Amino acid sequence: MAASKPKTAPPRPPNEVPLPDSPEKPAKRKLKRGKGKEESSGAQGRVQDEGGQTFAEGPAEASTSASASQETSWPWVSLTESSASRHPPVFTKDGSYFFSIVGSSVKIYSSSTGQIVSTLSAAPAGSSVGSSNGHTDLITSAVLNPHNAFQLITASLDGSIKVWDFLDALLLQTVNLNQPIFHLAVHENFKDHVFVSAGQQSKKTNKSGKTIEDNCVVLRVFLKATAATAQSPIQKSSEITAVGKTRLTKGLAVTPNGLWLVAIGGHKAYVASTANLKAGFTKFVSPEALTCLACHPSEEYFATGDDKGNIRLWYCLNETIAVQVSGVESRAPTTTLHWHAHAVSALAFTHNGAYLLSGGEEAVLVIWQLHSGKKEFVPRVGAPISTISVSRASSQEEEYLLGLADSSFAFINAARLKLSRTFSRIKLDPAVSHTRPSSTTSVPLAVHSASSTLIIPSSHPSSLQIYSPSSSRLLSELEVAPSNRVSRKDEKALEPSRVERAVISPAGDWMATIDSREGDESFRGEVYLKMWEWDKAAGFWILSTRIDRPHGLKAVTALTFSPASTEMSGPLLISTGEDGNIKSWALQTTKDRSGNEEEFWYARSSTSFRQEIPRHAAWSSDGSLLAVALGAYVVLFDPATNTLIQALTTPECETVSSAYFVGSGGRYLITASNFDIVLWDLVTQSVQWHYRSSLPIDNIVPHPKSEAFIVLYQLPTVSDKANAPTRIALFKPSTPTPSEVHTVPFRLRSVAWYPQPSGQSQEPSSFSLVGITDTWGIVLFGSDVHVPSDEGSTAQALIDGAQGPQKHTLFQDIFGKSAFSDSSNLPPTTVDTTKPWNGKEIADIFNAPAYLMPSLETMFDPLITSFLKPRPTDVDEEAKPGPTAEDGADEDVEMDVDEQDDEVMIVGERQDRIVDWQEMNTFVEVFRQHAVKCPPPMSIPRNHSNGAETRNGGHKATNGTPAGVPKANGAPFSEPSLGYPSPASSPSSVPASPVAAGLKRKMVTSSP
Repeated sequence: MAASKPKTAPPRPPNEVPLPDSPEKPAKRKLKRGKGKEESSGAQGRVQDEGGQTFAEGPAEASTSASASQETSWPWVSLTESSASRHPPVFTKDGSYFFSIVGSSVKIYSSSTGQIVSTLSAAPAGSSVGSSNGHTDLITSAVLNPHNAFQLITASLDGSIKVWDFLDALLLQTVNLNQPIFHLAVHENFKDHVFVSAGQQSKKTNKSGKTIEDNCVVLRVFLKATAATAQSPIQKSSEITAVGKTRLTKGLAVTPNGLWLVAIGGHKAYVASTANLKAGFTKFVSPEALTCLACHPSEEYFATGDDKGNIRLWYCLNETIAVQVSGVESRAPTTTLHWHAHAVSALAFTHNGAYLLSGGEEAVLVIWQLHSGKKEFVPRVGAPISTISVSRASSQEEEYLLGLADSSFAFINAARLKLSRTFSRIKLDPAVSHTRPSSTTSVPLAVHSASSTLIIPSSHPSSLQIYSPSSSRLLSELEVAPSNRVSRKDEKALEPSRVERAVISPAGDWMATIDSREGDESFRGEVYLKMWEWDKAAGFWILSTRIDRPHGLKAVTALTFSPASTEMSGPLLISTGEDGNIKSWALQTTKDRSGNEEEFWYARSSTSFRQEIPRHAAWSSDGSLLAVALGAYVVLFDPATNTLIQALTTPECETVSSAYFVGSGGRYLITASNFDIVLWDLVTQSVQWHYRSSLPIDNIVPHPKSEAFIVLYQLPTVSDKANAPTRIALFKPSTPTPSEVHTVPFRLRSVAWYPQPSGQSQEPSSFSLVGITDTWGIVLFGSDVHVPSDEGSTAQALIDGAQGPQKHTLFQDIFGKSAFSDSSNLPPTTVDTTKPWNGKEIADIFNAPAYLMPSLETMFDPLITSFLKPRPTDVDEEAKPGPTAEDGADEDVEMDVDEQDDEVMIVGERQDRIVDWQEMNTFVEVFRQHAVKCPPPMSIPRNHSNGAETRNGGHKATNGTPAGVPKANGAPFSEPSLGYPSPASSPSSVPASPVAAGLKRKMVTSSP
């Protein structure tokens, strides 16, 4: 089943772009011979020998420029998100899930596993609700309903506010404002009301004449619909109150006490009293442009960050605002905190208000202790920090969730200030701390068929990430060029080492990479060719050989492995460079003194051709020919001997940019320039046909099995914000007219053949491709695209246990998790008597908790009957072999109850965590209600004449009973102070344990 365009499309995907009309196929003109000239658009194929002299000339078809009459959209699916959200994730009340905005949808993640369990704005599984009920543009805000913890309120640039029931994945209400909404805030004091900052039209326009939205108006919106739209799917608010105008808002919040509404935009902070919204905003000026906002959870002040790295605490939320004139700029007392070298992108207070968290481009989390001004750091979190959220469930430690610029999440343990876990799918290139390469620069992309993974660029240019499309998981990250992750010095970006190329051998055993770094006045340039060996056991790439400057300081223009059919004698790697050399690299195996084999790569040969610079190299399917594009020539070499076989040239291709063999037989050779494609028939040594395009050619991808190939062209855009669409034409060697023409709404930087996973049928002539778009997205496209359904990609109801394993409580640490689990999930206590018993099944029988087990009287007879077998009468008892050590390893051993065992048994690792009072009180309550009946205690000497005693200043006990010890008649415990029972007065008052610790209990037949 072919995949279609995903529902979570980029915020503003390109619409159906009108494509320019292709020129019609001109009629063939007959050759006019006269005066030694030929007037024709056709071309004669020329074949040259090693010296460049023409020795054969074959017929060629006339050049044509034609396209199919109809263009269709090719199926495609994106493996990456559109961009990292600037809105901080929102936790559920119990902290089990968090909500993350992704384009026009909201994804629900499990906090413990990082798995996506549901996606809002998509149709629920098995329902008729369509995706049209979701947002149609970028979602800008998401908050929990303060009066219903199971409802989520979202706002979008499409001008709508939606209320979701995220447990059942249902859309409850839609309120349309017909204005783009940038921020949304709620408070429990304002039931059924929300505060929003909506866009307002401006007179400013950009270069294309489109209005720039740089002004906002803050509104209070009543979520109750008008009578006319109450029954409509899209409702209108019955009451909208304008608070005031602002610059384009960067933050909007209501203080925790609900008394103040705060907004920031441009260089100003706007404050309004919620008790008198009609008075409007009071403006406070900042010397720098503000970027983020956070309100203190208990005190009357808020914090802002600016684009120069400063953090300011504003002490202006008091009665002095009432005497100031509304709309007039004012100044307020502030406290400045400074560490960040670049703009502060995220701020958050801890729940107790003692610490302030900040993050930015430096990829460092800064923890500010507010009362002392001291700070602590969590460095190298992986990428620039975009958002910060604080989570604290009732029975868990406080954690900080960082949303990173590469679309990954990192959890920080608040007690240890260390990374506890990270969740990421495909890391995006944030392009913050370094500049992206131009569209003409090579981008690494490879498919590893042995592990069904993709080798793609990571968020840092010097690394590669290994992604599995079948499981939708990021398996690992390979640091090709180790480098310091420094953001930038002042405003000048530091250019790190960049991975330019990555190719994998057909057998999947070797990978070759090229990483380079341009030099400057103080640094000499670097170019490295690195060979990586695939470790099947570890499932990772291991560096085998590093070759410094394979083509000097010149760039490498092509890198390709020999086909699998030639690897019987060892794999070969061909590299070409701007130094004009064509080099081959071979694998060598040696043995050290200990007899261990070691493999490494060495330079096998080097050649050149007429001082031309090679631009591309390709192997024939059987590995007998190597085609290299050199200037105006396509040269065929014998790779075994480096012998030049033929030099092909045509006047249509003045500069050949690429050359490919077509089909498994290797008969046809495609050569391409900027606008021309020439098909050579190597058997007849002539040009089969020539095709001239009206659009520049981006790339050519031949089919690995059938005699077909596709040509990719870039189409012009109609707006400066739209991605450049790509036209894809399918050709066959029989005709220069494309048999099919398709389009995809993006431009591709790099394209590779993507084989379908095993077990999925694929048409022999169908195309399945993977590409990297101009915006660094990873897409699968083609006529036959199979993508496994991603769990959680649609709206699904949340069920118990979907969030994955939960942390143990104190009671579970002592007595086991089964004490709180459902009895239906317990293992069965029956014994399968059809199989011979080897003595090990008894461990499974007693796995259930003691209070759920039947009495010993009912269990004894069935167990003994199944364990003991009648002894045959004809077997000599003396000849019967005794039990082996393996058979009797798990048998019970009779031991006296009084016998003691001093051996220490380790039953598990201790978990370092904090136990709160709520959990401890629950633990004490269990002991209070389920106390063990004890025999009457021994008489205790009284220290006071009234028959009572006091120990350590504690509680009194009368009638000779110590405090906290149950009476002889089974009376409950006396009420202790602070929830703890008082200690016994003497060791004699505690009954002895019936079974010694660490010993197996002897089985008896009498009733207890």
